[in-house]
Amino acid sequence: MLVRRRPGERLQPTCLRPRHTGPTPEVMVRGAISYDSRSTLVVIPRTLTANLYISLVIQPGALPFMNSIQGGVFQQDNARPHTAVVTQHSLQSVDMLPWPARSPDLSPIEHVWDIIGRQLQHHPQPALTVPLLTD
Repeated sequence: MLVRRRPGERLQPTCLRPRHTGPTPEVMVRGAISYDSRSTLVVIPRTLTANLYISLVIQPGALPFMNSIQGGVFQQDNARPHTAVVTQHSLQSVDMLPWPARSPDLSPIEHVWDIIGRQLQHHPQPALTVPLLTD
């Protein structure tokens, strides 16, 4: 990257743009979308296991959301918590979209995650802790 400044401008406030350069907090969330609605976001507090996925995402959120959509088809990728036998058993009452192994991630919700990520990058005050990011 080439940066041009006049002599003496190196540390002037008008030539500087402050940004956070330390470690950034990360949080995992899960959500669902349909043509005209969305589920609430679920914050995953630790490493996602199949049992945690069922207790935090499937039972309280995904199943009621899917039951509210007439003719809805549930789609998820091939992440281990999604493909576990206990997860598949908990989802036996909903129609599932088969997802081939090693397929490109073409899920429409990826566009939603991209939009959220871009909005967070342009937020005037970046979150420096996980609780702030979650809020």
